[in-house]
Amino acid sequence: MDINNTVDDLYSSEVSLSHEIKSYLKETAKWAKFISIVGFVLVGFMILGALSMSFIMGAATSQFVDAGFSFPPALFSIFYLVLAAITAVPIYFLYKFAINMQEALSRNNEEAMTIAFRNLKSHYKFYGIAMIIMLGFYALMFVGSILGAGLMM
Repeated sequence: MDINNTVDDLYSSEVSLSHEIKSYLKETAKWAKFISIVGFVLVGFMILGALSMSFIMGAATSQFVDAGFSFPPALFSIFYLVLAAITAVPIYFLYKFAINMQEALSRNNEEAMTIAFRNLKSHYKFYGIAMIIMLGFYALMFVGSILGAGLMM
C-alpha cells in the first residue's frame, strides 16, 4: 500500500471524540483558562512594578549617581515592560485556546476547536522558539566563558 494513500485516508476519515477525550479536553480548557487568568494578573503586577520602579528610581536618581551607578533607572522600567509584553504573548494564546475549546465542546463547534488548537500550537511554538533562543544564548555564554578562561591563562 502506498504511504500517500494511507496519509490521505487518515485525513479524509472522520475522527470522532469519545466522551472520555471530551472530558479531558474540557478539564484541560478549565485549567488553561485558570493559568492564563493568573498569568494576566501577574503580567499586570509586572507592569505596575515597572511603572512604580520608574517613579521610585526616578526620584532617587541623584543617590544612584552619587553611588557611582550610571545606568539610567528608566531602562529598568523599559526592560520590565518589554518582559511583561513578551510574557503576555503565550498567556494570550493559552487563554484563546481555553475559550475556544470550551465553546467547541459546549456547542460541538468544529471551527472553534480548530481555532483552539491553532492557538495551542502558537502557544507551544512561542515557547519552542524561546527555548531555541535561550539555548543559543547558553551556547554563546559557554563558548565565551571557555574563550575567556583561555585568554586568562
